[in-house]
Amino acid sequence: MFNSLHEECGVFGIFDKKTSNVAHATYLALFALQHRGQESCGIAVNDDGVFSHYKANGLVPDVFSAEKLESLGYGNAAIGHVRYSTTGGMGIGNIQPLVIRHIKGNLAMCHNGNLVNAESIRKNIELSGGIFQGTSDTEAIAYAIVSNRLKSKTTEEAIEKTMHTIKGAYSCIVMTATKMIAFRDPHGFRPLCIGKAKSGAYCVASESCALDTLAADFIRDIAPGEIVVFSEKGMDSIQTHITEKDKTSLCVFEYIYFARPDSCIDGVSVQRARMRAGAYLAKEHSVSADIVIGVPDSGIDAALGYARTSGIPYGIGFIKNRYIGRSFIQPSQSEREDAVKLKLNVVKDNIKGKRVVMIDDSIVRGTTCARIVELLRESGAKEVHMRVSAPPFKHPCYFGTDIDSEDKLIACRYKSVGEIAKVIGTDTLGYLSVEALHKIAEEANVSFCDGCFTGEYPIAVPKENSKNKFDQRMGYYQTLD
Repeated sequence: MFNSLHEECGVFGIFDKKTSNVAHATYLALFALQHRGQESCGIAVNDDGVFSHYKANGLVPDVFSAEKLESLGYGNAAIGHVRYSTTGGMGIGNIQPLVIRHIKGNLAMCHNGNLVNAESIRKNIELSGGIFQGTSDTEAIAYAIVSNRLKSKTTEEAIEKTMHTIKGAYSCIVMTATKMIAFRDPHGFRPLCIGKAKSGAYCVASESCALDTLAADFIRDIAPGEIVVFSEKGMDSIQTHITEKDKTSLCVFEYIYFARPDSCIDGVSVQRARMRAGAYLAKEHSVSADIVIGVPDSGIDAALGYARTSGIPYGIGFIKNRYIGRSFIQPSQSEREDAVKLKLNVVKDNIKGKRVVMIDDSIVRGTTCARIVELLRESGAKEVHMRVSAPPFKHPCYFGTDIDSEDKLIACRYKSVGEIAKVIGTDTLGYLSVEALHKIAEEANVSFCDGCFTGEYPIAVPKENSKNKFDQRMGYYQTLD
């Protein structure tokens, strides 16, 4: 979190056959998914076909006061979303859930992921008379579904048709007057799972930790390409449209950084995967040291794995202040670096005079990482050896992770690991190998995407990460005339 790597989004849905406080259940689930997006959030409630919704920029507890939550009322279904924007700006038109009222009824939708062909889909819809309220690719998916719904018997049939045209990463939940429908792209880039509450209500969430918050039982992960329909009849799975099995490509960074350690994704514990990453780091990059520490939060489990395998004692190196906003929100680089002091405090008694192995999940630009190393030096560390529980970032991501352009990635700017170590101020530096990366969750039911490390993507990607023209200043816009 201190290297300008930005999280994904989180989605949640609940379908109950009876009227209940689904808004409150969704609120609690979004709390559990807050780590996946802190820019904005929203909830939409279905009360027998009548939709109410509220969404705004901010964290879940800030957006939803008791009064706001109560105003959503009771219902038989609800969906919710926490967002970090990878496509589209922070305007209200891009905050989810998107709620659309069309001739065949209400439709609300949440999406986690990123399309690679959103621009062409949007253009086709606009040329047919469609009007967009925002600039996100989520709206392109929603309008494509609505367009197909006009010529389909059911919403799930419309979704099936839409899935043949949209390409990229998408784990989505759609709510209609009578159904809740969850679907996942054929490659399974982003996670999505199903649970069942004690009340009998079905739940769908980005991560299993949201189900745990509601004391719901985990049922299973939604398969790549699968459409799951929840209605008065129960739960129905649709996979007949999957004629050819694509190679699955779950984002491996879900295990390294995005997901909460208490989640289980596609059959593998996130905490166990991180500890394995640390164990492999210890085997690949051993060093003589006195203490192993982890940078909160995702570096801690990897540090435990490193310590157990290396035999070097694990210790607490940092105390994290959990009441300070994220470092990338600061308007300037110097202010972001100052924010590190507020967010992390070194436990000096554990560090002074010690040879320290510091474990973190990634290095992006390297500037904030260098500041953390400097904090250890200022606290009396004799040596600082950094180990990273992922390979070097060398390529952009087109599937929802906001990884910087190659010219700003430190692994692209310097030729060797030794040069990077010198820039960030460590005595030594070691990254997890790509080979080891694929072993940290080898029991998973899917394969992995490692394009941001290798440049080898599972599907064709755009030549550049272009923004919507309405998110650009006029100088850019005029070049399109």
